Amino acid sequence: MPNLSQILRAHAPLLVIDAASARVQVGVLAADGHGRWHASETESGIAIFEGVDRLGLNPQDAAGLVFCEGPGSVLGTRTAAMALRTWHMLRPRPMFSYQSLALVAHALGQPETSIIADARRDCWHVQRLGSGLRRVPTAELSGLLVMPDGFRHWSALPPGVTRTPYDVADLLTRTREHDLLHLTEAPDAFLHEEPSYARWTPQIHRAPAP
Repeated sequence: MPNLSQILRAHAPLLVIDAASARVQVGVLAADGHGRWHASETESGIAIFEGVDRLGLNPQDAAGLVFCEGPGSVLGTRTAAMALRTWHMLRPRPMFSYQSLALVAHALGQPETSIIADARRDCWHVQRLGSGLRRVPTAELSGLLVMPDGFRHWSALPPGVTRTPYDVADLLTRTREHDLLHLTEAPDAFLHEEPSYARWTPQIHRAPAP
């Protein structure tokens, strides 16, 4: 996996979109890493395009596209992915993705700390430095727990959880030499596993027998 510094040297300017949290963040990064950012808590379908407009960037002028695939807001992430797929269709160019919790874990640099986000059904996405992303039931969480600001949750927060800022501009700066990005041809929201569907056999409705 390449790091941000390598991608910037080859594909600047980069358009970055992160809609994993309630605060949608859009940035344009130059080859030297300096960037301009816009953030909004408006609905992602508006905030993403508003951010691009406020930054004065025509998406077609970006030499590379970067987005957060989650975990976090599935709707926000899929809205960002849809925009990237459209812009890429109009002008093909390299697209890269990163994961939100891995970004925070590497920025904090604390191997004993678990970075968490709600995974529904009383489970949590859990990321530790040096290990892969896992899905863990609430009852099995242990140790130091940290949750990024702006990440929604439906289950009650586990005891002792602390919050950490989710400022993408700062996090990317602190992790620019870490290999956190990967090339993608089909941007989409991260899923631990593909959804499964029950098979349904249609039947003609009949009145019950007398």
